[in-house]
Amino acid sequence: PGRSTRPRAPCGGLAMAAPSLEAVAESHVDLASSAVGGEALFATDEWFAAADNLCNPAEPIFNDDFTPYGKWMDGWESRRRRSAGHDWAIIKLGLPGRIVAIDVDTCFFTGNFSPQVAIQAARLPADDAPLAALAAHRAALVRSRPDGAMGTAASPEGLAAADALGSRGWATVVPMARLGAGYPDTRHNLFLVHSDQVFTHLRVNQHPDGGIARLRVYGVVAVEPSSLAAMGVVDLAGVAQGGRALCCSNAHYGHPRNMLNPGRGRNMGEGWETARQSHRPPVFEEDEATGLIKLPGSDHAVIRLGVPGHVVEVEVDTQHFRGNYPESCRIDAAYSPDSDDVDAMAWRELLPRTRLGPDQSHLFSLPQRQLADCGTITHAKLTIFPDGGVMRLRLRGQAAPGGSRL
Repeated sequence: PGRSTRPRAPCGGLAMAAPSLEAVAESHVDLASSAVGGEALFATDEWFAAADNLCNPAEPIFNDDFTPYGKWMDGWESRRRRSAGHDWAIIKLGLPGRIVAIDVDTCFFTGNFSPQVAIQAARLPADDAPLAALAAHRAALVRSRPDGAMGTAASPEGLAAADALGSRGWATVVPMARLGAGYPDTRHNLFLVHSDQVFTHLRVNQHPDGGIARLRVYGVVAVEPSSLAAMGVVDLAGVAQGGRALCCSNAHYGHPRNMLNPGRGRNMGEGWETARQSHRPPVFEEDEATGLIKLPGSDHAVIRLGVPGHVVEVEVDTQHFRGNYPESCRIDAAYSPDSDDVDAMAWRELLPRTRLGPDQSHLFSLPQRQLADCGTITHAKLTIFPDGGVMRLRLRGQAAPGGSRL
């Protein structure tokens, strides 16, 4: 079951929310984001805008463009319903997990937002035959049209494929609730979910029709430490293993959580980038002993590994950061399984301050003695000098035997 942290008054007014959306987003993973593999598998109607947009990790945008189907909107928008029923969509989570909260964002949908929503969830096996059939149908639909799913309604074959999942009977995680219009003060509709179940798919029900810009499904990735230990070397900090960014000194152009996403980024916006140090010296000088620049400041990000482990390889990837890569970086490690108090941790140097280059992957190995042997760790702190951007940070190693999920 779910409940909104911003109860609706009859006139559509908002009450104060607790916990805040910011607190939820900072401490959890968006399981539905396309950055981790989330995608739309079906929607009853996508006339004005396709349901794929619900999983877009970027902020919604607005422009004055019109398409052959009407006003272009950055979200999922169905046509004005003129028949019995309501519109709904099936969303595949990029990572299976326990859902903590769902933000239904109606940004820019001011006169065309969905007035009510209800959300159901299920855990489906990866080899589920009806699921595979629905995914194939969706892929064929998108390939067959220059506009993807925009301008379409579900065909009888598509509806039959979706109905085969039995989604009408899935568990309700957000009972029917009113939504606010897509203005800055009313666009975010945060619903807490109180369930220990692991879910892989959602059914998003609009009541009866309209538009939703984004669906943020905040939760905890489901990881079995014993299975990770059996896999050998894995990315202990990767979001798929449950890694997450705890805090940082600056996230002006991109959050450090982006560094933990799978794959490589499409552009600089998919990495972590800080603002320029405002107190940088008027002229940079080189340290003759190290060959590095003498710098008065730096930026840092602290990462909590998904499971405790022994790091044997580090990858610092500055892909796309050509004129704004860090001059160098250092990585420190700590073992603190029961606390995220960064200031109280006993940090040890894993990678000494090392020069970086633009738009490239940098690999550092324990066997080649580029890394210190810090044993089993639970946290890592990446420090960049003086500022700049990092696309991906990989901390590869062996999960500790018997290590518990952090």
